[in-house]
Amino acid sequence: MLTHSLNAYRRLLTDVDSWFSACLQAGGSSLACRGGCSACCRGLFDITLLDAWLLKQAFSDLSGDVQIGVVNRCRPRLSELCQRWPELKPPYLLNALPEDEWTSMAEEDPTPCPLLDENGYCLVYAARPMTCRLHGLPNIDTSGEDFDGTVCTLHAGDPLSLPGKVLRWRFREVFSKEVTLFGDFSRALTGRTWHELDTFIPLALLADYAAVDWRNLKL
Repeated sequence: MLTHSLNAYRRLLTDVDSWFSACLQAGGSSLACRGGCSACCRGLFDITLLDAWLLKQAFSDLSGDVQIGVVNRCRPRLSELCQRWPELKPPYLLNALPEDEWTSMAEEDPTPCPLLDENGYCLVYAARPMTCRLHGLPNIDTSGEDFDGTVCTLHAGDPLSLPGKVLRWRFREVFSKEVTLFGDFSRALTGRTWHELDTFIPLALLADYAAVDWRNLKL
């Protein structure tokens, strides 16, 4: 069941990529998003344990030297966060901490993501979290409901000027499916359904998920 949930989530992420790519094709030079642009890959932002799980799988496929470099960039972050929250312990999930503090960590933080290489490319691009795939463009449902995606300020044009048939997408359906898949994943992993289990990318990369007794997880 765990593998099934992971594979279903990968397919959902591929759908998101298809939408984003269609927007970039329609926008052409008016949109700034492109390979190697890492302007938005900064600060600490929360990701779900489902995203973290895929990250760790992809991270394990990197060469040993590359992994060491990434881990060395993660360790100062862990030290900083443990000073801020002494109760932060492996597997470094955030949900027992004050939510108003960890949900706003990315603001005014210029620190690059530890998974960027020297040219600004993501080392695990194919496994990047959902939020990374959506960042830069408005998230407007086919119904017109605005899910308030973060719009990149580097765009030469206005993404809202993209054709509605391209920009507007089935976000409500996708986000609802994401919630369902996370519930399936958390139940397969822990034996119970969790609505939220969140972490930061540096914390996920430093945590040893194989050593966690997930069936007795307490927050």
